[in-house]
Amino acid sequence: MTDTESLNLLVKKYQELKSEIAKVIVGQDQAVDSLLNAVFTGGHCLLVGVPGLAKTLMINTLSRALGLSFSRIQFTPDLMPSDITGSEILDQNRQFKFIKGPIFANIVLADEINRTPPKTQAALLEAMQEKMVTVSGNSYKLEKPFFVLATQNPIEQEGTYPLPEAQLDRFMFNVKLNYPTFEEEVAIVKATTIDSDVEVRSILGAEEIIAMQAVIRRMPVTDNVLEAAVRLTASTRPAGESEISRKYLSWGAGPRASQYLIMGAKTHAALHGKYSPDIEDLYAVAHEVLRHRIVRNYYAEAEGIDTDQIIDQLISSSR
Repeated sequence: MTDTESLNLLVKKYQELKSEIAKVIVGQDQAVDSLLNAVFTGGHCLLVGVPGLAKTLMINTLSRALGLSFSRIQFTPDLMPSDITGSEILDQNRQFKFIKGPIFANIVLADEINRTPPKTQAALLEAMQEKMVTVSGNSYKLEKPFFVLATQNPIEQEGTYPLPEAQLDRFMFNVKLNYPTFEEEVAIVKATTIDSDVEVRSILGAEEIIAMQAVIRRMPVTDNVLEAAVRLTASTRPAGESEISRKYLSWGAGPRASQYLIMGAKTHAALHGKYSPDIEDLYAVAHEVLRHRIVRNYYAEAEGIDTDQIIDQLISSSR
């Protein structure tokens, strides 16, 4: 199959995936699009939203529609690194045997990731970056494809441990989940207060996802789109030329943001039937890529200006 045929097939599968997910998840189109973008790019996602917005259900439904193995880890203050990676035990033959932890799945839901101490959060770092874990000096490769989809509650900060910048940077997207509209909430209540069991079909498999990821990586990108990505990332740095960043930001995004902007733009273009990304594809993923990589200063906080508003201004000034 040629790359063009593969991309055409991807558009068809993408529409089928959205239809299957919509059987269970009402609304949240932007969040579902971002999750599917991350899957076909091969990146990890941080989902931020108040309780009750179906974050866990959304990820579980996604794994069923993609035909991938799913594992959920509830992050708590007493969670240990071995509870994530697994540990060695002495079996009946007095031989050490490695028992795999819940990290050994295609899609790993790290529920309320900021509820556990940094030592345990760090257990995810190697897995997210290297796609492997090391226990007692032995390395174990994780199954491909591998995604960490973490959730975080933005309103309850008591008893939480902020994610280190190094770990935040490993998430490709920071996806915000908003409250449903009135009509969507009516549909949610109607669907969830009766006895019904919705069957979600498996649309793709692991091998097909890996093949499509490879096709997307091979997509050509013009120099003007590459330069626009780097220019947008550079504009977030207070030491640069952007007056907006000097006024509102104390820290900007690093080169990994430029890489994810291009990869996200490629996937966004592919899912919408294009064979090469343009600058609008770049801007379509800019908020999810940048919002957790920039740090507001006291002036922005005092003025009540959030990161999305700053990104909006940076995009407007770069058009």
